[in-house]
Amino acid sequence: MAQHLPAFGLNWAFFLDVDGTLLDIVQHPDDVQCGPGLIDTLAALHCIAPVALISGRPIAMLDRLFAPLQLPAAGQHGAESRLSNGQVSRQDTHAQAFTAIRPALEQFARQHTGVLLEDKGLTLSLHYRMAPALEGEAQALMSHLLRQLGDDFVLMAGNKVFEIRPRGRDKGQAIATFMQTAPFSGHTPVFVGDDVTDEDGFRIVNWMGGYAIKVGEGATLARGRLEDAGEVLDWLRHYVQWHALQTGACQTPS
Repeated sequence: MAQHLPAFGLNWAFFLDVDGTLLDIVQHPDDVQCGPGLIDTLAALHCIAPVALISGRPIAMLDRLFAPLQLPAAGQHGAESRLSNGQVSRQDTHAQAFTAIRPALEQFARQHTGVLLEDKGLTLSLHYRMAPALEGEAQALMSHLLRQLGDDFVLMAGNKVFEIRPRGRDKGQAIATFMQTAPFSGHTPVFVGDDVTDEDGFRIVNWMGGYAIKVGEGATLARGRLEDAGEVLDWLRHYVQWHALQTGACQTPS
């Protein structure tokens, strides 16, 4: 499916979504696994270019998934971040507000087979991938609970999931923050993502004159497109190999 991909450049900085981009989507978020060669390729890429993970998952979970790598990362759609210098920030001012709505979500998940509540600390996600007929009910409940929380929070629809998160944080803002810091500053941003929550990142990268690449089908602001996580891995591997041929820098992944 690879379409409209940019010619490789030596001055790229990579921003990579995780689920649906680096990892295949699975029924339960805890069941994801890194495919063969993924961690080696990310390590080789990090050796030659600035790389950050931009994910809805918490950073602690990203570290477990990609161990022993600990890459710069924006977790929970930018509600937490870790810069290249190790500095960590968290937008947890309003996290206590979730105490008021969590019981209703727990009850809904208990009463409906196939629905999963994922409490990430700074965001609450209601997954219905295993119960797609409940999309309307899940959305209605999350919308109702959002009104209880007030204007400090927003509701986002993702790939078979609804998520409530603090207002003022999204993947585009996370990328913009990284681009103001070393070693990302001065590079051309490249963002690869698959979901509607990645469109904020695509918008920012396009505005910065970078390259946005959508994984899978669907309308998008991205100009480039890759088919799935396997094709993303191949593309990243080819970039590392191309870079090595241009500069002789870093050993290429096998």
